[in-house]
Amino acid sequence: MSCTVPSPDVSPAERVSTPVDGVRVVGALSPSRAGDFVTCPLLYRFRTIDRLPEPPSADAVRGTLVHKVLEDLFDLPAAERTPARAGEMLAPAWQTLVDAEPDVAGLFDPGAAGRTDGGPPPDLAHWLASCRTVLERWFTLEDPTRLEPAERELYVEAVLESRLLLRGFVDRLDVAPDGALRVVDYKTGRSPAVGFEQRALFQMRFYALVLWRTRGVLPALLQLVYLGNGEIVRYEPDEADLLATERRVQAIWEAISTARESGEWLPRRSRACDWCAHRSICPEWGGTPPPLPEAH
Repeated sequence: MSCTVPSPDVSPAERVSTPVDGVRVVGALSPSRAGDFVTCPLLYRFRTIDRLPEPPSADAVRGTLVHKVLEDLFDLPAAERTPARAGEMLAPAWQTLVDAEPDVAGLFDPGAAGRTDGGPPPDLAHWLASCRTVLERWFTLEDPTRLEPAERELYVEAVLESRLLLRGFVDRLDVAPDGALRVVDYKTGRSPAVGFEQRALFQMRFYALVLWRTRGVLPALLQLVYLGNGEIVRYEPDEADLLATERRVQAIWEAISTARESGEWLPRRSRACDWCAHRSICPEWGGTPPPLPEAH
């Protein structure tokens, strides 16, 4: 059996997900959607079931742009992978992004449709300069002239014994001569405060689990590169870690399935509400969610 053909407004993972031969999968989960449900079941519903649009943010678009430059930088010969060259790649990468997603240009135009915050837009030149600063900081953390990634923006997926499909994108996968795997993820924000690292580490363990299940190799190192403040977090997973991650993923999916069957997607107030695009329709903030789509 193959997965349902996605509609045009689906996530990037759904667009490239391959048919699952011979298995009727019970559903699909990515680390971001799992994180949504843990943060707030109603947010998961708004994003996954209602598929409500969300306006782009300057921080999110910065992340997209910087990731693209870091991906394309490794197409160059090693000697050309310099901070100056990365800076030169920003403008054409930005133009490519605008051509593909014209709405992002509205972030910098106070008269553009879709601006609802009422505040002044960021200055494009200043924003691009901030992207350049983030890129330059990366060169203080890693030396791309000494790196030859095995994969960049790698789409990974695996079906668990429960027939749950796990999928997502790995920013970079390095393979050592002895076959050891290093999973690398770039974060353009700052590293989390002590006690708030678990969501990011869950994402990395999720990727490690998928790679382990598909390649039969336990990743040796998970590496989070925080470009906002120039820190690297490294973690060495073991088999017990990944088995625990598999159990947690399965528990999250079972909770999602229960909510889907009951139609009860309960909101969960937290600090994440401060930047949620759906506060106006959230009961925690005096709003009313739209009716559930008929097929949910």
